[in-house]
Amino acid sequence: MARFEIFEAGFGAMGTTAQADILLELGMMYATGRDCEIDVVAAHKWFNIAAIKGSARAAELRSELSVTMSKGDIARALREAREWMTMH
Repeated sequence: MARFEIFEAGFGAMGTTAQADILLELGMMYATGRDCEIDVVAAHKWFNIAAIKGSARAAELRSELSVTMSKGDIARALREAREWMTMH
């Protein structure tokens, strides 16, 4: 999450594509456990937000990941994504 906070300050100045790319990378980080524990809920959340910002690749990865998740985990990821979008 620290990585996200570093990028967050500059979000207003970036284009939507750059934002989507960063969010996609956050999803990949959580999906693969790169520099953190694997967290499929967090990965789905970030893929979802990146997809909303226009990343077709994030939408594909979110779809692939959701096949492996419980309905409860998907609901939690969607709720967290909505909360993040509301706050940002």
